[in-house]
Amino acid sequence: MKLISACICTFKRLEMLDRLIASLQQQESSGLFSLSITVVDNDRQGSAQSLVASLKQKGPLPIYYLIEPEQNISLARNRALTNTEADYFACIDDDEFADNQWLFNLYRTMVRYQADGVLGPVRPYYNNPPPAWLIKGKIQEREEFPTGTLLTDPKYCRTGNVIFSKKIVEGQRLLFNPKYGRTGGEDLDFFERMLDRGHRFVWCNEALVYEVTPPPRQRRSYYLRRALLRGVVQSDRSPLMSLDTLKSLFASIAYTLALPLLFIFHNRLFMPILIRNFDHIGKILARCGIKPVKWRAD
Repeated sequence: MKLISACICTFKRLEMLDRLIASLQQQESSGLFSLSITVVDNDRQGSAQSLVASLKQKGPLPIYYLIEPEQNISLARNRALTNTEADYFACIDDDEFADNQWLFNLYRTMVRYQADGVLGPVRPYYNNPPPAWLIKGKIQEREEFPTGTLLTDPKYCRTGNVIFSKKIVEGQRLLFNPKYGRTGGEDLDFFERMLDRGHRFVWCNEALVYEVTPPPRQRRSYYLRRALLRGVVQSDRSPLMSLDTLKSLFASIAYTLALPLLFIFHNRLFMPILIRNFDHIGKILARCGIKPVKWRAD
């Protein structure tokens, strides 16, 4: 029987981690695979240790606990993947929880399409009613695809809902690049390199994961700061004097001119366009030597 290791990186989110592990302990396998859980605590003080020890005693699944003392999501992911023996690795974030057939659907799709990795949708979940602009603007909605779709663009690939075979891990000198471990962008870099090496990733739209959206992530400032940082991270892909910079400059001018009209006549699109504008502004500023945001806040 094949073994899947569910890999979780966590940092001071005990309530969310509790919910996530509970959802993993309820996974249906139909006898196709066995499951273990690996938790890497990115808090050098080990704030999740007591919770994980308690859940390990209560639950049916083996849980392994590790600490990555340097706060860097790339290092934490690398520690989870390189310190666990398994046939497949499933990655899920500590602010998410899984449908009880999540792994079953990922694994079945992996086998059916003979893929090296399978990704699935991450949908927002709210403990309290969110603001109207967040829903109407579809700020948190991510593109989804029919099951079996071959993914060739790394921008659609994330580690919040993915399973991949151990052959991706074996023999790799660099999995997730620590350069992006405090800024974001490590997912894009990882999947870009894996696709360049010829690994095949497909989509499974039935493998559902839900991302909890707490009140701090229901503020406009959160998404604008995040967009600026995204632009900063992407800025190193091209120099200041490049076609990409020119495109960003024209896009930013067009978005800025459109924003007042959108605010008055089509308010639903105001925030999505403002976020896109901040993406381009962050990229342009960074290429001019100005980094308005340097680190990821959450």
